Amino acid sequence: MGEDGNTSIFNFSYTSFLLVGFPGLQERRPLLVLPLTFLYVSIISANALVIHTVVAQRSLHQPMYVLIALLLAVNICASTAVMPKMLEGFVHYANPISLHGCLAQMFFIYFTLLLDYNLLLAMALDRYVAICHPLRYTELMTSHLLGLIATFALTRSLGVAVPLVVLTAKARFCRTSVIRHFTCEYIALLSIACGDLTFNNRLGLAMRLVTVTFDLALLGSSYTRIIYAAFRISSGGARAKALHTCGSHLLVILTIYLSGLSTSIVFRVAKTVSQDVQNLLSAIYLLLPGALNPLIYGVRTKEIRQHIEKMLCGKQSPQDIREKSQNMREERELPG
Repeated sequence: MGEDGNTSIFNFSYTSFLLVGFPGLQERRPLLVLPLTFLYVSIISANALVIHTVVAQRSLHQPMYVLIALLLAVNICASTAVMPKMLEGFVHYANPISLHGCLAQMFFIYFTLLLDYNLLLAMALDRYVAICHPLRYTELMTSHLLGLIATFALTRSLGVAVPLVVLTAKARFCRTSVIRHFTCEYIALLSIACGDLTFNNRLGLAMRLVTVTFDLALLGSSYTRIIYAAFRISSGGARAKALHTCGSHLLVILTIYLSGLSTSIVFRVAKTVSQDVQNLLSAIYLLLPGALNPLIYGVRTKEIRQHIEKMLCGKQSPQDIREKSQNMREERELPG
């Protein structure tokens, strides 16, 4: 009986947890509910506005704008995977969640994060073809190719997210049932696991390094060639437009990769950093892209901005004015 009891204790693992985000704030945590709710509503509204604009305007039914809309749709999914449970945790000090719920949340966090990376690669390919091979753009960037890119993005994202979730599900969580984090991140769950976690840590680090290194190498190579080709364009207006579009994509790339890398480095290297700082860095890299991306693309992308201004303020774009003038001339020329 004693041996069976020791075995059961040794194999014990929690199947439900309490998420406690920003534990150092204690009673001040409910004060964050209103600003975070406003942030969540703003993220959903801003991303949905740009997506609606791309879908509603036939002139925006081009690969670049479709990819932007897909990226912003992923932003909405990523924020929704984190924010509702995060807000619930600020209303109640202890935020209960089951192991299966925790694993599901972790899957959606990393699945959407990988989709972001893959869509950025697809955007780099689109700009590379548009600027380096403009005469073959419509021939190469077909709906069939976009379908293949979407399939690759989904497969690659699943190929990274699923192994992380499966490996985490096999771990034993016997240290405590309290996760001092507002969401079920991979590192947060491993911090309460027991046993030999060397393989888990190495696999998680290897997947991040390989993914980020591979993506950054492709992105760096693509945009180096794109910028070089843009400077060789003879027309000043076309050159400025190409560089401006690439600048928007590069801003988004820096936002997503730098925030993610800084968080990973702090979690793995700076052991003395407080839990609140770790929570803050996670919030930045999980929520900042969703907040900034619609602003970057909605403001810096002229075609999208003009349609949004027309929709919200009734302001007509130069193209609409030209089309209206042309229609009036044609009507005057018609025989009475």
